[in-house]
Amino acid sequence: MDICVLGALAVRENGISITPTAPKPRQVLALLALHADQVVPVSALIEELWGGLPPRSARTTLQTYVLQLRSLIAAALEGGDGSRTAKDVLVTLPGGYLLNSGGGTSDVREFERLSSMGYRAMDAGDHPGAARLLREALALWSGPAFADVHGGVQLDMEARRLEETRLCALDQRIEADLRLGRHRELVAELTVLVSRYRTHENLHGQFMLALHRSGRRGEALDVYQRLRTTLVRDLGIEPSAALRRLQRSILMAGPDGVAAGRVVGAGATAGVGVGAGATDVRERLVRA
Repeated sequence: MDICVLGALAVRENGISITPTAPKPRQVLALLALHADQVVPVSALIEELWGGLPPRSARTTLQTYVLQLRSLIAAALEGGDGSRTAKDVLVTLPGGYLLNSGGGTSDVREFERLSSMGYRAMDAGDHPGAARLLREALALWSGPAFADVHGGVQLDMEARRLEETRLCALDQRIEADLRLGRHRELVAELTVLVSRYRTHENLHGQFMLALHRSGRRGEALDVYQRLRTTLVRDLGIEPSAALRRLQRSILMAGPDGVAAGRVVGAGATAGVGVGAGATDVRERLVRA
């Protein structure tokens, strides 16, 4: 089985799509596919489909959706070697259901594997390796997770979690590229990112650093001022101490840029998008 959820939902068994078009069975498959080879409790599936107000017939209706998915799976298995049946693929277990991938592929698992390797390479100082691995991990995303699924409580929560993991990988890949001196190549990408994540402090700090190292000191300071205005107006807070230190470093730096070893703030003030609340601010050294 091949599973893709980092973008449009696509699940194939024996090379044939088993993704339904009806919204509710699609939700069921999306949640099962995300947790492939793990039991998904009936209670989680019911909450996904109907929130806190399930109908009395919820369990029976869920069983109907499972039967519809098994029908698609059975059609995909026709012409195979007969080693797997639809009930072997979508398994009923005490308390829930399990989608048996049969050792197939999952873009989420591959993303997690590559990004973990990228983080380890970063920690070991292998910046070329980290940049390569994290770029491969991020390339698995073709859009927001479950982009074409009308999600309920469970899928919306999982989509937010996955987006946070994507932002973490993106942050580390940009940092690796900065350490490799690719600041000019990053300017265009960061221009788009800071427009999308208007209160994400670390992306703004990386943008400031890339601009300054590209000889665009005034623009780097303008980025700080725009971020500060947004933070004060929308969230009632000032930029982090680490970001303020970066601003001072740029103000005091000569034409060659911020000196090696300057501290750059790595905080995402609003996480995904212009959300609420501030996350803890990490500090890291970004070398020229």
